[in-house]
Amino acid sequence: MTTAEARGVRTTDWTLDRGYAGPSGEIRWAALGPEDAPPVVLVHGTPFSSYVWRGPARALAAEHRVYVWDLPGYGASEMRPGQDVTLDAQARALAGLIDHWGLTGPAAPAVVAHDFGGCVALRAHLLHGAAYSRLALVDPVALAPWGSPTYRLLAEHADVFRRLPDDLHEALVHRYISSASHPGLHPDTHARLVAPWLTEAGKDAFYRQIEQNVPHVGTDDIQGRYGELALPVLVCWGAEDTWIPVGRGHELAALIPGAELRIIGGAGHLVQEDAPAELTAALGRFLRTGR
Repeated sequence: MTTAEARGVRTTDWTLDRGYAGPSGEIRWAALGPEDAPPVVLVHGTPFSSYVWRGPARALAAEHRVYVWDLPGYGASEMRPGQDVTLDAQARALAGLIDHWGLTGPAAPAVVAHDFGGCVALRAHLLHGAAYSRLALVDPVALAPWGSPTYRLLAEHADVFRRLPDDLHEALVHRYISSASHPGLHPDTHARLVAPWLTEAGKDAFYRQIEQNVPHVGTDDIQGRYGELALPVLVCWGAEDTWIPVGRGHELAALIPGAELRIIGGAGHLVQEDAPAELTAALGRFLRTGR
């Protein structure tokens, strides 16, 4: 039985079948598409997992070698007490994975990153030497202060919320994850995203990753460097995002030389779930042409 199965997560439709021993714990990952196709790395955010990328990943794999992974402390990857799950630790994990996959020099990948993953990808590139051919940021954490009102409340009182009875913790996670979608998540998708956080280890991990990432740490030391980004950049944003309002997308795109901004109507923060066809079309075009 895999770790994910032990947590009650169905793995028949999305399996991360490989492992990498990163500095913050074992990372589960998978690769889709032809081995000799142009590489693309997908990075998820919080409180999600690579599962949110399943639709775009499968579609993009027709023309690309697509790498997906669960960040340490998330999904099927290792969760343990004392784990370093800060945004900088995740950025170092991404840089290590890219090196592990051999995606360096002329083989540098395109990177597509959502939510926390946006900050992770930006830090890996600007601070840890990870080279990309191009970068797409989807409703990213990039400008301080960040975080929804709920996230900020949890960050300020993580130790209190960690002591919630299990049934109240479960209700909180259900409500929190559901608020990321504008039209609402399919029940199976919702259950899949909630499940990793409902075990004893998952409950602790849920509050740990919030406690270690208060809404300014992780962006303060890179926000002034976005003008240094010298590669094609696409910024996608859900028009109905209530976690990070679309105005932040306009601000971010203005800070990055030559960045293109694409607003996706009818989508909330989880654009991959709310408008997968529109997002995949925009990403596919950008990966082929840089626009």
